[in-house]
Amino acid sequence: MTALLDRWLGFADRISHYAIWAGGTMVLASAILVSVDVLLRKLFLVSLGGADELSGYAFAIGTTWALAFTLLRRANVRVDALYIHLPQTICAILDIVALIAFGGFLALLTWQAWDVLDTSLAFQARATTPLATPLWIPQSLWLIGLVFFLFTMLPLLLRSLFALLGGDLAKVRSLAGARTIEEDAADEAAHTAKLKPQD
Repeated sequence: MTALLDRWLGFADRISHYAIWAGGTMVLASAILVSVDVLLRKLFLVSLGGADELSGYAFAIGTTWALAFTLLRRANVRVDALYIHLPQTICAILDIVALIAFGGFLALLTWQAWDVLDTSLAFQARATTPLATPLWIPQSLWLIGLVFFLFTMLPLLLRSLFALLGGDLAKVRSLAGARTIEEDAADEAAHTAKLKPQD
């Protein structure tokens, strides 16, 4: 069972790389679009129109598409002032409780997002903006990110639970624990080493 979950997580990790690049590209493109629009309005008193609307969609979609990658890299912000002083077993239990709470919240959000999309499809809703964007388009892309997050969360939670039940606390920490300063420093050092030119 754990081998299946590991393969599932590996697959989700590969997809999350594509998702984060796509989401980041959308956010970057929207920033460029807004910048061009601001310059055109300032210099030539003309506007592209819809830049603010499109940037809002890009931010919402890009954010949900980055959730799975963030989860797998344990890059979400966590307040760990007390956590770092607790016994390893308690930390592992808290890590799993945190995963359950986070997953439960995102499951509720995903359910509501589906309800919003369903309503937009039923009424053929459009944005009340000059672009009159069919709302199902950005809402569908937003929902895809949420669904993919849950697709990633499920095997991560199960794998962490199996590790806890098997007494492998180090595995729980590597999957769901808060990142340590040492881990962050090691990652930064590895990244810096890649940037240095080879002699």
